[in-house]
Amino acid sequence: MTQVLAQETTWVKCPSCSEYQYKRRLERNLQVCTACGHHLRLAAAERLAGLLDEGSWTPGEYDDIETRDMLAFRDRKSYLKRLDEARERTGGPDAALFGVGSLGGHRLVVAAMEFGFMGGSMGSAVGEVITRAAEHALAQRLPLLLVCASGGARMQEGALSLMQMAKTSQAIARMHEEGLLVLCLLTDPTFGGVTASYAMLGDVLVAEPGALIGFAGPNVIRETINEDLPPRFQTAEFLLECGMLDAVVPRGQLRSFFTKVLAAHSTGAPVRSTPDPTTITDPEAIAARPAEAIVKLARARERPTTLSFAAVAFDSFLELRGDRLFGDSTALVGGPAVLAGRPVMLIGHEKGSDTKESIARNFGMPEPEGYRKALRLMHHAAKFGMPIVTLIDTPGAYPGVGAEQRGQAGAIARAIMESSRLPVPIVAVVTGEGGSGGALALGVADRVLMFEHAYYSVISPEGCAAILWGDRSAAGAAAQALKLTAPELLRLGVVDGVIPESVPADVISAAAGLRGAVAHALTELSALPGHDLVEARYRKFRQFGSTTPMIGEPA
Repeated sequence: MTQVLAQETTWVKCPSCSEYQYKRRLERNLQVCTACGHHLRLAAAERLAGLLDEGSWTPGEYDDIETRDMLAFRDRKSYLKRLDEARERTGGPDAALFGVGSLGGHRLVVAAMEFGFMGGSMGSAVGEVITRAAEHALAQRLPLLLVCASGGARMQEGALSLMQMAKTSQAIARMHEEGLLVLCLLTDPTFGGVTASYAMLGDVLVAEPGALIGFAGPNVIRETINEDLPPRFQTAEFLLECGMLDAVVPRGQLRSFFTKVLAAHSTGAPVRSTPDPTTITDPEAIAARPAEAIVKLARARERPTTLSFAAVAFDSFLELRGDRLFGDSTALVGGPAVLAGRPVMLIGHEKGSDTKESIARNFGMPEPEGYRKALRLMHHAAKFGMPIVTLIDTPGAYPGVGAEQRGQAGAIARAIMESSRLPVPIVAVVTGEGGSGGALALGVADRVLMFEHAYYSVISPEGCAAILWGDRSAAGAAAQALKLTAPELLRLGVVDGVIPESVPADVISAAAGLRGAVAHALTELSALPGHDLVEARYRKFRQFGSTTPMIGEPA
């Protein structure tokens, strides 16, 4: 907390860098240190004022919630005495409040925690407030934003405090079952039973820079395992790297971030018309090029990447990160986007635009975490009825030892299987390299398109040549034999259409071609019920290599 020089001081000492800050300047900067960027803690009322549209807040009904000393608990002082001191200090009845407001013009229910009230600990009253907030959001069909700041359980309430984890979690589960958006903002600190319940159950998890977040506190961990903890352990940035968060967002950008999230999940916006696509469906209409030349063009450094398409072909894009299990593969990116006014989930391989970035992004070869992230985002899209757009450009899934240890094959298998059953339109576009199962993990779609100078193959030409020719230099012959080019794949029925492109690749024209082709496909597919989409998708892939009708159908 802030360290104040005197009762009426105009200067505040930053607890991180020890620089003195002019109080009013610090307030104008949303309690973020202007010297080091440290985010000082905010009271719940300050948090609401900084997030919500001015004048939009209406408190919920929780005046009847009474914090009781069910255990007659006493340590150095009684629990009732501690409650009285906390109420006097904060002016609130307990450590949480909820109400309805608007953020960027979007109505939502907000529950915010007050860390100044007994460390934001969760007792029966806090659990009741959070649960009522979720129930109110469910009744009003509104999104829910949970602003979390807590040291953990309210020990003075014993097992009753423990039960609040189940109580609040099942309230959030009902929102998920009803397809309602749950957002969680994790602030410094968020620990214990709050983290192990509703704080980590949102559709989108966001934290402020430097926030400490975890289950057990660092001191408890040190004393338990008797080991030194790694640098930045349990910070928001640490959790982002470990795949547990979607984003770390500075306080001054939170309103903008949440506005974009809410807009991406809103319905009823008009879908804008796009020019008629020039997608080619006749293999003979595509200029013939040697397969070896196509492979070279597909691998060209100047080809547009998923992030460049996101910036040019789509109206907006908001990247979400992490697999919620282990890490975040930067070789695969995804998040809510808008295409011609239509909210979609955009997911794609990302190679990077220069050598340094390509190395950082593993040359577009995702680890298991990438495919688990992709599947998480696909399920997110299905929950909210969003069409899914995937952009495929990978030599293949990463074949390293760590990837095998963490279940690369299983991650790909589940992505293929579960995406095949999602009741929302899916359009896949091979924009460059379509390498093996690492490509197919994003390729089980209702419409499969590819760019004219892309390729799609069971194996790389070099790999095929090494295995079957015993000589990698025979890659050209292997490429020709694999029939991996657009016209050949059209003839085989593997792809449904081809997007023409220039040489060399031009991001503006390529983005225009992709935008028109995908928007047109989504318009057609969105007219079909979810069950029909799933059934047609099954039939689409069922027919490959089959010479007999499906069981139960006439010959």
